[in-house]
Amino acid sequence: MTFIISAAYVTVLVAALFVVLRWADVPCTGPTPVNTFTLVALLFTAGLDMGLVMLPLTEFPVYAGDAAYGFTNPLAVEFGMWGPMVWLMYFLATFYFVVLEPRLKVFDHPAVKWVYNLTIIATCAFTGYLFLTALPAYAPGLPNWAVWALVIGALAVSVYSSGNLHFMKWLAILSTWGFGILVFTALVIVAFVVSGIGVSGLLASIGKLGGYFANLHRFATPITDYHEFYLFWWFSWSIMIGQFVANFVGGLKSWKLAIAMVALPALPLGLWFAVLFLYFEHQLTIPGWLNWAMITVGIVFVVNSLDSLIRLYSANLGWGVGELGWPRYFPLHFGLQFALVLAYQFTPFKIEWVGLVVIGLYSVVFVTMAWRHAHVRAAVRNLRAEAR
Repeated sequence: MTFIISAAYVTVLVAALFVVLRWADVPCTGPTPVNTFTLVALLFTAGLDMGLVMLPLTEFPVYAGDAAYGFTNPLAVEFGMWGPMVWLMYFLATFYFVVLEPRLKVFDHPAVKWVYNLTIIATCAFTGYLFLTALPAYAPGLPNWAVWALVIGALAVSVYSSGNLHFMKWLAILSTWGFGILVFTALVIVAFVVSGIGVSGLLASIGKLGGYFANLHRFATPITDYHEFYLFWWFSWSIMIGQFVANFVGGLKSWKLAIAMVALPALPLGLWFAVLFLYFEHQLTIPGWLNWAMITVGIVFVVNSLDSLIRLYSANLGWGVGELGWPRYFPLHFGLQFALVLAYQFTPFKIEWVGLVVIGLYSVVFVTMAWRHAHVRAAVRNLRAEAR
């Protein structure tokens, strides 16, 4: 498994860099283009879940105590688990669905289509399962029935949002602003109210992110089994996030799209992790009301992740509101997602298996591109010509 994930991750990263360097001027426009801020908001909220908001606080001690991560500081390791190299996979998949899939139509093949959409369904449910298992650690006093009620509520809102694109877009924008307010609030509290660390302390924390960039090569292959889990998890997300985001790309050239999808999400990620690291480093207690604010934003992120994936596979399989109507659409998708959450909870089913299947889909795409290389060149050439 380690060799497979290592070879797959390096291949995808090299392919993404090839696109940025060789096809930098290719214009990318999806069927439902939006402005860049909305695009990044949809990407940021669809590609992340509650783990972004809360998980670093539980992982910093692990990275600090494990010699395998001793080459840099825990903040840089955390950023590496979620950072720019991961978003390069999303960029590559988005570029493929905007530029090449309309020519190659790999995902129109019935076998590929069904396998691919089953991975979307399974990955979507894994987000719900992570929410279920992580919530007690974030809210220790919450009774078990309340945890299940929040999970069921998040699933229900996600299914509704998936069938209402207008609601989905505004929820993504509002949650992005909510995350920004959360970062600012936590920053002010830790820097000036609780500890008096000040701007210099924050800048020192942000500076520790440089440990990631100084050790990029170490993050290209699994550092530990836990990092390997992360890589399989991101692989399971990558193609489907690419297809989802491809719908909304608004005429950006590929190099600008890469910046929008890799650099722009990294900025709030890095700042948030740096703020949380101050809480860890100085052993500060998060106020109860702020903890619940973090949980609330995290729940909205869960909904954003779930609704985008439900909308994606329902559109791919013809299971949308338009085809089924709300009386059938809602119970179908809610029941499917809830059943799979239970499968993750009570069976040996693992996200690594889904990531392995997605790696197989990447192999199919790369082989098809090599076999039909003339179509690949024609797609790029035609888009360049249209832009002139």
